[in-house]
Amino acid sequence: MAANRSQGGIQQLLAAEQEAQHIVNAARSAKLARLKQAKEEAEKEIAEYRAQVELEFKRKVEASSGDSGANVKRLERETEAKIDQLKTEGSRISFDVVQMLLKHVTTVKN
Repeated sequence: MAANRSQGGIQQLLAAEQEAQHIVNAARSAKLARLKQAKEEAEKEIAEYRAQVELEFKRKVEASSGDSGANVKRLERETEAKIDQLKTEGSRISFDVVQMLLKHVTTVKN
């Protein structure tokens, strides 16, 4: 009878150990599932944040490039004005420069 009792006690211990193992395995599975879910949620939040930051960046680039077009036109006008000024100045003094060059070229020094 004592052998049966000890055998039944061992069986109970084995059953309790198996049940505990099932509980631990279920907890591990739940933990892994929660970690996977948390990772997916984090990746989704990261993607949304990245899209938001990229949209903001594109808006800033578009805004600054719009100013860039105005700057280009302003620079073109300033450049044309400077070119016209140089042409006017060049035509004003070209006769004097030609005369000075001719004088130096045709003068013979001993």
